[in-house]
Amino acid sequence: MSALSSGAPMAASRRGRATAVGHVILVRVSATGGATRAEAVADLAPLFSHKLSPADWRRLAEKEIAQLVASGLAAEDKNRLSATEMGARAAARYLGLKAAEPPSWPASWDELRDIALIAKGLGLEKETPARLKQLARIDGLRTMIVQNAFGLSVKKNAAPTKLRAQLAVLALERAFGNRIKAGFGKGSSLSAKAGRLLAGQLSQNPRAFTTDAKLIAELAAENAGARDSTLEGLRTGVLRTLGARALEAGSAELPNPDERPAMPVRVSEPAPAMAPVANDAAPAKAQPKPQRPDLGQFATAVKAAAAARAEGWPGSRKAFISHVWEAIRTTEPSWQVSEIEFKCMLAEAHRLGAIVLANADLKDKKSIKDLESSAVAYKNTVWHFVRVED
Repeated sequence: MSALSSGAPMAASRRGRATAVGHVILVRVSATGGATRAEAVADLAPLFSHKLSPADWRRLAEKEIAQLVASGLAAEDKNRLSATEMGARAAARYLGLKAAEPPSWPASWDELRDIALIAKGLGLEKETPARLKQLARIDGLRTMIVQNAFGLSVKKNAAPTKLRAQLAVLALERAFGNRIKAGFGKGSSLSAKAGRLLAGQLSQNPRAFTTDAKLIAELAAENAGARDSTLEGLRTGVLRTLGARALEAGSAELPNPDERPAMPVRVSEPAPAMAPVANDAAPAKAQPKPQRPDLGQFATAVKAAAAARAEGWPGSRKAFISHVWEAIRTTEPSWQVSEIEFKCMLAEAHRLGAIVLANADLKDKKSIKDLESSAVAYKNTVWHFVRVED
């Protein structure tokens, strides 16, 4: 039996009420010129095609359209659907718009889809119209997706260099288990390469990115659930997230603020079933959660590792950072820190006075490989050693 056969939900035809899916359809028919049923189904298919088959989506859309008409939110004239005055207000509220009045309403379908629905999918519908216009541009969309995903302020469209620096600070704080507030500030203490390497640890596939733009593009695609970081790819990812949320809401009706609160209505029909997902592969083994150290734990472990590998004479003993890293990687596997995270944690611990780093004044050709692999650039200094206090 089809996932949307006779057992599928049909919301009660209370006036002014619609389900989450119904509101998405209402936005489409609220656009300038309205839409035929076929246009509404085709234009909204990308939001649901990853969850429903084309036939199931058509059946669900037809039922929701019938509900919109029955509840007085939409009207149909000569095979063309349009929003009623009440429906336009409901669509505007759903999108976070203040009023369903010209000149901001109605709008073209392209504008509603590429700005208003994208903002809804990202949870940014309360932002100002001037900010939301940035969603129409690929750089603006990428930036706002990343800012939103990592809890950064979306009040301004940060330049790539500033956004990379903010992400590097977040990555450093994560390396310490979010138990310190990193002091890199705007990231000026880190070189662009080091900051980009550190920020790259936030990716699902941590690696070195050659430019800030590539870093931001990849993070945007990952957090939008998109196949690629093109404008069309990102939009599809965000809209699919919105469509999935609407389906998960099932037959629950969104309230109409114009009406007095009503007693809850019990809905006995099941929510629309999503298309089954093939999963022939064995479930992946869950990775243990990293046990990230706080500053004190990190400093204690580093000092112990450095003391065991220090060279020099009493009062001036020090260990190559690369040697300390090899020891930490072996003795503290539960931390699950990468080399770039470790080195930036060292710099932060040094800044806070928890450990002391030193640089190589004289470079011995015999140890040049160790010096190069130990280098930690911070401000105008390059550190090579962890100093051991006897």
